[in-house]
Amino acid sequence: MVTEREREWRIVDLLKTTSDYFAGKRVDEPRLSAEMLLAHLYGEQRLWLYLNHDRPVSGHELARFRELCRQRLEGRPVQYITGEQFFYGKPYAVDERVLIPRPETELLVEHVAGLLRALKEQVPGCDFRALDIGTGSGCISVTLALLLPFLRLSALDCSAPALDVARSNALVHGVLERIDFFLADLFDPELPSRFQGAFDVIVSNPPYIAEEEWKGLQQEVRRFEPKEALITPGGTASYLAIARASSLMLKPDGVLALEIHADGARKVCGILESEGFGDMSVMKDYAGHDRIVCGRRAA
Repeated sequence: MVTEREREWRIVDLLKTTSDYFAGKRVDEPRLSAEMLLAHLYGEQRLWLYLNHDRPVSGHELARFRELCRQRLEGRPVQYITGEQFFYGKPYAVDERVLIPRPETELLVEHVAGLLRALKEQVPGCDFRALDIGTGSGCISVTLALLLPFLRLSALDCSAPALDVARSNALVHGVLERIDFFLADLFDPELPSRFQGAFDVIVSNPPYIAEEEWKGLQQEVRRFEPKEALITPGGTASYLAIARASSLMLKPDGVLALEIHADGARKVCGILESEGFGDMSVMKDYAGHDRIVCGRRAA
């Protein structure tokens, strides 16, 4: 971080010095962290920093930037410092009330959008509905609403503060009127009765970390992200609850699409099969890890 008070800083120098300092302090992704924080300071995209690399940094700007860096050095994720995470090319408000959206979840959205587009082509005049279980920031349901103007969505979460964030993101992106938000617990045995046979597709990125894995997660994840959005008994309890509820909430031939732990495909497929799902498929992420499991409810 910057310690020289008398020199005149340019953006390019400040980025290099901060990146090197972060690296020396073992901050994750030091260069990216420095870029995101400085871009946030100016209210610009990271590319702007390089188009204006010779721009002088004022003393006031430097003081504000030091405060952002201090938070990063304390382990706070960049996304919580800036209050924003991009998902599928769009900005989403995030804070400690919700999990930070990951790039892998974009693959889940892309796959579900493809399924629904195919259904729309087969039955052009039909209305389609989807449910997002554990919506968090709302990134899945909002993105699907943006991609598919014909789709009506419901989104549920057991956290009222998380739903506040999701509603805010839906409002900002202009799709609030097409998403119904519900405060509900996926482990509630009464949940299916609220949505009996209502949905063509159910999608979820549920908690899938076992309690014993918690201590092995990155410190900034353990200290700042909501534990209830990450941890589930045995690493699979949420999948079993979702599969049981979805078998009743899906229409005949409806599809359940789930994001999974990188080594969880066999277990999750087994859970879905035990609850009457068939036509199973597993998709990999860009790193070659199993990441998405889909199953179809029997007609």
